[in-house]
Amino acid sequence: MNPQGSSSLKAELLGAIPSLRAFAMSLSGNIDRADDLVQETLVKAWTNLGSFTEGTNMSAWLFTILRNIFYSEYRKRRREVADPEGQIAARLASAPSQNAHMDFLDFQEALQQLSPDQREALILVGASGMSYEEAADICGCAVGTMKSRVNRARNRLGQLLAMASEEGYGGEGQWQAAESVGDKLLRAGE
Repeated sequence: MNPQGSSSLKAELLGAIPSLRAFAMSLSGNIDRADDLVQETLVKAWTNLGSFTEGTNMSAWLFTILRNIFYSEYRKRRREVADPEGQIAARLASAPSQNAHMDFLDFQEALQQLSPDQREALILVGASGMSYEEAADICGCAVGTMKSRVNRARNRLGQLLAMASEEGYGGEGQWQAAESVGDKLLRAGE
């Protein structure tokens, strides 16, 4: 790009500001937001000036950039929830994740204490999502035997993890050992 072309593009950019500001005001309805949109548009246009074809309509190019910025931000903000005083954020809580690793190790240890038949049945039906029939075919046993193994494995795993009652989960959700895998395995066949 030659220096003279650069100065003419600069003049076109500056000349479009009043029109851009009016367009931004019509989109946003807020003077401050309109000024921010125009500024973002000019910065984006200046950094991408190499993609502008000289001799084409500069205003149309700038209006397109401004419109795209506005609607991109609108889509982002549409998913946001206004919480100026932080009341919603204060109600959000999550269990501490520090214990999750240790709980998962406890779960793995308890799983290893199951008999090989029970562990295999629980993993095939619970974790792998196979039907009792498919698991029975793989293990070479009857479907009833597979159901029995899964049930005994679930009960034994519950005993090993001291989950006979709700307190075994740690009350307020503190016990989350292998939640995705463990939950699947414990509910296998239900």
